Amino acid sequence: MRQHITGIILTLDEEKNILDAIDSLRWTDHIIVVDSFSSDHTVPLARRSGAEVVTHEFVNYADQRNTALELADTEWVFFLDADERVPPPLAGEVLSKLEQPQRGWWVPRHNFIFGRLTRSAGWYPDYQMRLLHRESARYDPTRTVHEEVQLQGESGYLENALIHFNYDDRAEFIRKQEKYTNLEAQTRHRQGQRPRPWTFLTAPLRHFWWRFITLGGYRDGFHGLNLSMLMAYYEFETWRRVARLSETTPRINKGDLRGRLGMSHLEALALGLHRHKGAFTAYPGGGPVDGQYITFASHAVGAR
Repeated sequence: MRQHITGIILTLDEEKNILDAIDSLRWTDHIIVVDSFSSDHTVPLARRSGAEVVTHEFVNYADQRNTALELADTEWVFFLDADERVPPPLAGEVLSKLEQPQRGWWVPRHNFIFGRLTRSAGWYPDYQMRLLHRESARYDPTRTVHEEVQLQGESGYLENALIHFNYDDRAEFIRKQEKYTNLEAQTRHRQGQRPRPWTFLTAPLRHFWWRFITLGGYRDGFHGLNLSMLMAYYEFETWRRVARLSETTPRINKGDLRGRLGMSHLEALALGLHRHKGAFTAYPGGGPVDGQYITFASHAVGAR
């Protein structure tokens, strides 16, 4: 019996993108748009295109995606951002995997930033776990941005890439980074991370080196330099906002934090390494079913 799939798009004021995004999901059995009370024409445009539209107040990305998973009633779901497109080869590959034993699939992305395909500084392959067996997946509610999938089962990798029209210009880049920086600062603060006085210098410098040298941003010339510098600045901004949040919060030392979380020193070290590497991680105990969930952090090191 054929497995069915729902295409899901999360939106907020996406009237310029929504119709093309929906059209690129016509190969699915059903399309759901989960809208965060858009003030433009996103909702009427989506409804006229034949998609089911549900409005849900935005709390964070994990909450919004979990809500979408509950709304779907097919075996599989495919998440698409409004500024992404699914080329026909990717659609065919997705459909070919629905009978496979894997419960989730990583999808590479081609990111167009300022109108240019960007393949360095962390923006390629930029794997995203977007194809999910609905009953086997939930998003970690503690991750408010760069959300993590808690998957019951194994994952695989697709070969064909999503097309992501990431940022049209510098103004859009800055506007979106302001939002993501606030969410990331809240996450770090909630996890007990606090900056040292030297963090405001060393963290952005490390971040720039990582993107421009380690991840090959130099290969894109001035474009790669520009992006590496922008992301280093927002690393500084993230820590500045963590510090601001900490000004009104009682300090918790590391021993207290380990005690409250029930972690051993070794577990605390592993958690620190997980955060430092910022790449794919898999560890048991990520969910509530006898430690059988595996938590998958996004491969993405580029901006959203």
